[in-house]
Amino acid sequence: MYSSIINPQILGEAADWLVQLHSGTATPADHQAIAQWRNRSLEHAQAWQRAEVLLGDFRGIPANLAMQTLKRASRREGLSRRQTLTRLGLLLLAGPLGFASQHLPWEQWTADQRTAVGEQKNLQLPDGSQLLLNTDSAVNIAFNPRERRVMLLSGELLISTAKDLGARPFIVETPQGMARAPGTRFCVRTEGSSSHVSVLEGQVMVTPQMLQQSTTLDAGQRQSFKLNRFDDPQRFDVAAMSWDKGMLLANNMRLDELLGELSRYRPGVLRCHPDVAALRVSGAFSLRDTDASLRLLSDTLPLNINRLTRYWLSVEPRV
Repeated sequence: MYSSIINPQILGEAADWLVQLHSGTATPADHQAIAQWRNRSLEHAQAWQRAEVLLGDFRGIPANLAMQTLKRASRREGLSRRQTLTRLGLLLLAGPLGFASQHLPWEQWTADQRTAVGEQKNLQLPDGSQLLLNTDSAVNIAFNPRERRVMLLSGELLISTAKDLGARPFIVETPQGMARAPGTRFCVRTEGSSSHVSVLEGQVMVTPQMLQQSTTLDAGQRQSFKLNRFDDPQRFDVAAMSWDKGMLLANNMRLDELLGELSRYRPGVLRCHPDVAALRVSGAFSLRDTDASLRLLSDTLPLNINRLTRYWLSVEPRV
């Protein structure tokens, strides 16, 4: 088992070697150089082990299936094989460090629809419903004569359901349960072991997977739930939900929470120093240009944005 704390420069080198090894152009000299590199220290060996787990094991599936899904991802997004592997290699930097590990199980790579980090995608469903898929998200779509079902594998979506002549229910399924609505507008997000449903219009019935009870939410209500329990429902300002417009509206938000949201829209690692984590922030921040949002923070608060690499940033107190 490798340590979760590995020098980011070494992780970056491991990502580079990973790309080279699987680029299709690796030479015997490259293989020899990689072997020498990983034998330089225990930390180098641990970094390479992480690379092998990420690509070869790919969160528990056979290596040949991992490569098939990578090729499929390349075709879907119009990326070259090298570009796809580069994107995968960046996950080494995210790892267990930073705000949240960017886990990409194989189901996401083979999903009906998915988005990259920082991407949003508008979809019109077969019944005329409108679905907006947020950053780093994946869904499967399964419509049949009895129901309209969208399976949110990861990430976040905003759905505006259309009326159905057959009165089929509209269901958004997550790993923790489901949200059911006849005709409404609502947002569903997965986060770790929890799901969150926020209702913008109409009503939505929420049911955890391992409970025999449901709760009905009205517009302006948000419900978080796990497999076997509900959290307390909360009220929220519908007008403040603005990710669909490419903005994050902060109202007295903790800095570490704000950076955690911004990190969802940019590749790599965005860390927050503990000494400034509790700073309170208000304002409007772009999700489409997170670098501009970070500059705004450093211009208005006593903060420095330190860049180890393009993909490794740390927000620290200004000294």
